[in-house]
Amino acid sequence: MGPFDSSHPALTSDETSMKSAFLVLSLLLNVLVVSVSPIAAQSMNYPPSPTQDITDDYHGRSVADPYRWLEDVESDSTEAWVKAQNEVTQAYLNSLSSREPMRRKLEELWNYERTGVPVHRGDRYFFTHNDGLQNQSVLYVAKDDVAPDQLADARKVLIDPNTLSDDGTMALGSWHPSDDGRLLAYSVADGGSDWRTWRVRDVATGKDTDDVIEWSKFSGIAWTPDNDGFYYARYAAPKDGEELTGTNENQQLYLHRLGTPQSADALVLAYPDQPQWGFSPTVTEDGRFLVIENWKGTEPKTQVFVRDLTHDDSEIEELISGFDADYRFIGSRGRTLFFLTDHQAPKRSVIAVDVPERGIADRSGWKTIIGESSDVLEDVSLLGDQLYASYLRDALSQVERWSVSGERLGTVELPGKGSASGFGGRQDSEETFFTFSNYVTPPSIHRVEVATGKSELWLRPEVPFDVDAYVTEQVFCVSKDGTRVPILITRHRDQANDGTNRTLLYAYGGFNISLTPAYSPAIAAWLDAGGVYAVANLRGGGEYGSEWHEAGMRLNKQNVFDDFIAAAEHLIEMGVTDRSRLAIRGGSNGGLLVGAVMTQRPELFGACLPAVGVMDMMRYHKFTIGWAWVSEFGSSDEEDQIDNLLSYSPLHKLKPGTCYPATLITTADRDDRVVPGHSFKFAAALQAAQTQAADTCDNPTLIRIETRAGHGAGTPTSKKIEEYADLWSFLIANLE
Repeated sequence: MGPFDSSHPALTSDETSMKSAFLVLSLLLNVLVVSVSPIAAQSMNYPPSPTQDITDDYHGRSVADPYRWLEDVESDSTEAWVKAQNEVTQAYLNSLSSREPMRRKLEELWNYERTGVPVHRGDRYFFTHNDGLQNQSVLYVAKDDVAPDQLADARKVLIDPNTLSDDGTMALGSWHPSDDGRLLAYSVADGGSDWRTWRVRDVATGKDTDDVIEWSKFSGIAWTPDNDGFYYARYAAPKDGEELTGTNENQQLYLHRLGTPQSADALVLAYPDQPQWGFSPTVTEDGRFLVIENWKGTEPKTQVFVRDLTHDDSEIEELISGFDADYRFIGSRGRTLFFLTDHQAPKRSVIAVDVPERGIADRSGWKTIIGESSDVLEDVSLLGDQLYASYLRDALSQVERWSVSGERLGTVELPGKGSASGFGGRQDSEETFFTFSNYVTPPSIHRVEVATGKSELWLRPEVPFDVDAYVTEQVFCVSKDGTRVPILITRHRDQANDGTNRTLLYAYGGFNISLTPAYSPAIAAWLDAGGVYAVANLRGGGEYGSEWHEAGMRLNKQNVFDDFIAAAEHLIEMGVTDRSRLAIRGGSNGGLLVGAVMTQRPELFGACLPAVGVMDMMRYHKFTIGWAWVSEFGSSDEEDQIDNLLSYSPLHKLKPGTCYPATLITTADRDDRVVPGHSFKFAAALQAAQTQAADTCDNPTLIRIETRAGHGAGTPTSKKIEEYADLWSFLIANLE
């Protein structure tokens, strides 16, 4: 969940009891000795989770919030609770006989070389590379006269994030070479947080300049035409203690000039009366215009501002206003700007907009270059006089070439059915690159001759996995209201539909995000262990355009859960698995999905893995960037949304005495996207509910809380291996 994906309230009358509970937790940490059987939840001593007598009134609906104290992730009592929960969880996981073999298998499968798509600037290629088990990929640079098979010898290290911390938790975020390739602006993420610190490195010397930019979040940068500075967006510095929980509002766009302190940066654009607005800058390749995409939370609608950079005294002008559709800047030719948009085209089109001398562009003058088709137009690149257009057809990639005048020129041949991404580069590039991958094909890099569209293999990794032994098929299920929902099923080609296969069903279903096939060593390990991996493309995603997305938003959110339930039932009906051997997993908005479905249909699943989920739908918008998701979910501030939110909010749908599936909740202590208080409160309530059913229900309900980690981006390889060893061994033990 992006941005497109407050202080803890003071304790009241329960302060005394909370202090007592903290003492209990502290004592528990000193004496806790757990002997766990993988199937005996009754013998598990869950850490105490004291309750508070807190009730909120939401437009006449009284809603209890007994675990409010767990929202304060920095408090001593929460810290003690986290430590105690991790003690219980790790004792259970370490008792599983499959865990250590699984960890070794994951380490083996992860140990292969991975190279990122090269970026060409000046006479240099910039690309990332990981030798296999490095915690973070290294950024390299090489001269552009090097053949692919000579890269390893000719490259030199530009940035090695592995040297920034002992535990690998300092990660390289975004990086942007200047147009001439002499300088590199790059950001660093600390311990998984969304906050970014920007620096500038001289490519020839490999040394940083004195430039440092802090408190940037949800922003890239755009170099000025003279490469003497860059545009970026930032927030005000948070108050002490609120770095990971405080609300992120009032993003501002600045211009930083190299060699000057951040305090001297020029404010370019700000709307203090519109605290939910954010800004994404781009400078056209001819240096003529600054193009600013203006977003508002996660709404799939934008405005566009422009500034003529050829005149020092030019003003920022509105080019497209009204937030009536999504407009993504592609490139320019003179005063003509090209945009990918869903304006009057739910599956998107490409339009050309001429920049007027002043004021908003007259829409009557807009020209459609690539019209809407039956497939979703996902991305477009302007290269030379051609538009490389990437489509989705039932969540699988197709790539076409078009002229800037709107003539279809042909297709780019792909290696098979899967996901193709990339096609970047400057508009004067003679070459471009893309990666191709699917669930059993590691990402290979292909070079494309821009003029002809002819592609050739550039680099292919060797992996310790028999990719030919596995197959992926696409099937369709029918949801509750008759909607067809695609499912991609990957398994060993010799597995039969006899209902005995351990099966993991994954989905997301939100924020217009499309799930497309991609290789993962973690999924390879699951398949190697005899598992089946299925991915459902639910409403709320972007696989079929804006109408598909809107069918899973706000008051339509139940459609997403119905689609997921239908996919699960279809796998059982096909004989792929049965309910006792079916697990579900999802992260972020997908964590909400798993939490909602497991509370609506607990009997349907053998195990559940909700990750970094939005579990409290009544208060999610009160933390960090949560307010930005109101356009997707609605909020408890809106009276007409209350009943809908309460109908699926995972925290509020838990019922004491219900037997829930074996559940391993995962989150991280530095997640400032979906704050961990969501998972903390859900785990406490789930354990309380399950404990009341302990006489007839022996399913474990555990929470795994990673330290020095965040929402997922930048997680070190070592932590990934440990986490998936825990997840997969938990499933193996409980899907019997």
